[in-house]
Amino acid sequence: MATIDLKKNQIKGYPLHAAKGTIVSTTGSVRIHTRLKSQVSLIIGGGRSGKSSYAQDYALSVCEGTESRAYIATAEPIDEEMKARIAAHQQDRGDRFITIEEPIDLAKAIKELPPSVEVCVVDCLTVWLGNLLHHEGIPSKRFAQMDELYEVLRHPPCDILLVTNETGLGLIPADAESRSFRDLAGWMNQDLAQIAGNVILLVAGLPLALKGEVL
Repeated sequence: MATIDLKKNQIKGYPLHAAKGTIVSTTGSVRIHTRLKSQVSLIIGGGRSGKSSYAQDYALSVCEGTESRAYIATAEPIDEEMKARIAAHQQDRGDRFITIEEPIDLAKAIKELPPSVEVCVVDCLTVWLGNLLHHEGIPSKRFAQMDELYEVLRHPPCDILLVTNETGLGLIPADAESRSFRDLAGWMNQDLAQIAGNVILLVAGLPLALKGEVL
């Protein structure tokens, strides 16, 4: 039986594609594939902390081929600045990901991922939350789309990396809508941290595992 080294990501020279959720071992000439459970990882931090790059680099490192990686982008091109930001992200990803643009129905986008996808980056959840506020206004409690997303994440179809902002470390916002956004984002991040197997805080590009382990 081959020796499995999860830290080195190898089994007797074979690459271990953790994102696909399989371990390949050998007995003689027979290769045995053991299915692992898909995991959800929450990547959280402030603006320009390195969250997106961290999630994207991980996805690129664990599986090969565009068809094995998905990128669900939540931003809407509502003005020229956002259009420029979206274009920059698209150029950075190039053709290395299947890109799905979905500003509202994240649960559906995840459920309908192609079966070839091994790892999916969702970037980002606070932009998604802002979209919901823009289209639907301030909810009485929280958006139904949030509960739909949580349900899908409890049984993910592949490894999911969720990128989100920590919005509660600055000054208290001056207007009611901004305070509602901050509150909803904080509650959402708490809910997601309960579901996720790994919660990783990015500060100045450096990852710190708050739950689980650094990817």
